[in-house]
Amino acid sequence: MSAPLFLYGTLCHAPLREVVLGLGHLVREAALPGYRVHWAEGGDYPVIVPGAGQATGLLVEGLDAEARARADLFERGFGYELREVSVEVEGGGAVAALAYMPEVEMAPGPAWDLASWVENWGAIWVDAAREALAGDHDAAALARRWPMMKLRAATRLRAARAPGAVLRADHTAARDVEVIRARHPYTEYFALEDHDLRFRRFDGTMSAPVRRAGFIGGDAATVLPYDPELDAVLVVEQFRAGPFLRGDPWPWTLEPIAGRIDPGESVDQALRREAREEAGLKLGRLHHVADYYPTPGAVSEFLFSFVGEARLSGRGGEIGGADHEDEDIRAHVLPFETLMRLISSGEAGTGPLVLTAFWLAANRGRLRG
Repeated sequence: MSAPLFLYGTLCHAPLREVVLGLGHLVREAALPGYRVHWAEGGDYPVIVPGAGQATGLLVEGLDAEARARADLFERGFGYELREVSVEVEGGGAVAALAYMPEVEMAPGPAWDLASWVENWGAIWVDAAREALAGDHDAAALARRWPMMKLRAATRLRAARAPGAVLRADHTAARDVEVIRARHPYTEYFALEDHDLRFRRFDGTMSAPVRRAGFIGGDAATVLPYDPELDAVLVVEQFRAGPFLRGDPWPWTLEPIAGRIDPGESVDQALRREAREEAGLKLGRLHHVADYYPTPGAVSEFLFSFVGEARLSGRGGEIGGADHEDEDIRAHVLPFETLMRLISSGEAGTGPLVLTAFWLAANRGRLRG
C-alpha cells in the first residue's frame, strides 16, 4: 500500500479536497516538524519552507490510484513533486508519508492563513478545480490554463447571484435546461462549449434536442473617463481581433477603458487597475451605467459599465497597456461632442462605448453640477 499523503495547504479545505481526491479515505490532523507554511509572495496559494516550528495539516490515508493520479495532475503542473517526509500524528508518533513540495525555491510571504484563503479564494478554487479535473489536460496544460479557469469560476459564482425573473418566465437553468451531450472542443485563454440540449418552451413542453455553441470568457468591466470641468472624455484605441476576423479594413477600435475582472477582485478594483494600466490614469468617483450581456446569442461575456470622473487636462496620446499581455493602447482625449459625432459617423462603433456615451449624454448636466 502506498504511503499516506500529507496536506498542508489548499487541499486542507474539505470541499476542494473532495473535488480533487474524492471521498472514502481517512483524514487525521498531523504536523511536519522543521517546516513552516507561508503565502507564496504575491500568490493565492501556500508555499512550504524549512524553518523552526512545524507545518500543521492533514494526513490522508486510503487513497486509491485514481485519487493519487488526480492529485498528481492538480499539483505537478505548478511545480510541486512528491517527497518522502515523516509527520507527527497525535497519539500515533511519527508516520512515514508523502507530501507535495516545490521543486524550486519560492519566495514566502506572510504566514499562511487557511481561513482567510477560504473566505477570499475557496469557492473560486473549488469551482475552477471542477473544470480542471473534468477536462482532458496534462499537468502542464492545466497549470497554463489555471488562471483563466479561475476567472471563469469567479464569473460563474458572480452569475449565480443574478437577479430573478419579474417580466421573464420563471425558467431556470437547473430546472428547465437539460444537457444531453456536453462538448469542450477548445480551452485556452478563452474556451468554447458545444452542447446538445433541450430547453423549456413557453407552452411548458421541452424543446426538441438542439445544438448550441458558445464562446466562454470571463466577466469584464468598462469605464469611460470623463472630466466635468473640460466636458471631455478619454477613449482608448487598440487592435482588436473581432473586427479583423470580420473583414473590417480598419480593425483598430475606439473604446472605453476595459478589462477582465481578476479572480478575487471587485469591479471597482478592476476598473481602477485597468485605468492605471491602459492610460496611467487615476479615477475619482465612479457612476454606474449598466450591467449586461453584450452578445448573449453566442458569447458568455458579461459587462459592468461605468463613467469615471478624472482630470484629463494635458492628457492624450500616451501609449499604455500591460507588457505581459502584449497590449499596445493609445489614449485620446476629446470633447464630448466630438465623441458623439464619431458615434454618429460609425468610427466609434463599439457597444460599451456607444451605450456609455448615451448614458453620459443624459447625465452629464448633473455631473457638471
